Amino acid sequence: MTIRVVVADDQELVRSGFAMILQAQPDIEVVAEAGDGAEAVEAVRRHAPDVVLLDIRMPRVDGIEAARTVCAESDCKVVMLTTFDQDDYVYEALHAGASGFLLKDVRRDDLVHAVRVVVAGDSLLAPSVARRLVADFTRRAVADPVPAAGPSEELGALTTRERETLVLLGRGLSNAEIAAELVVSEHTVKTHVSNVLSKLGLRDRIQAVICAYETGLIARGG
Repeated sequence: MTIRVVVADDQELVRSGFAMILQAQPDIEVVAEAGDGAEAVEAVRRHAPDVVLLDIRMPRVDGIEAARTVCAESDCKVVMLTTFDQDDYVYEALHAGASGFLLKDVRRDDLVHAVRVVVAGDSLLAPSVARRLVADFTRRAVADPVPAAGPSEELGALTTRERETLVLLGRGLSNAEIAAELVVSEHTVKTHVSNVLSKLGLRDRIQAVICAYETGLIARGG
């Protein structure tokens, strides 16, 4: 299977550099490049890629707004690119539907790995970054202490074990850590995670982290 990719960045050298790295891989094809968010959205509509790399700060339409449109209109996976390592950018990008977040100084091998990982249906974020997202929810809860609503009715489709898995995902645990917590194999955890994503219509485990908080399954600030 060839992974089809669109690369969007307003800096031509950065954009071309990422495209060359990815195009050199035998299983990846760069089908288009874009200089801003509007061009990126149009390229996704035209070429139906598997993955789009979006710079966060671009003219006309920024990467976060482009991500919202792409995720609403297609199954294309979104990887955000930025020079800014800040929590707010992580939160906004992932909440827009992105499957991951990379800094532009990412190593060549990590960039290629990220594309392959998101196509496989996982998040490219390390557990430590997921925990940053969890910490951000807590910080926001302190700043705006509005009680969370009760668990969403959508959660009723989950088995008890799947709900437990979602809670642990929400706390930023990796598959290995969830397996240890539930005393099951990592293979079983992968099955539970897959079922959770499928039943709740989530794109990846990072959206599961957000879901665990926004449905009230995990109390804000708790």
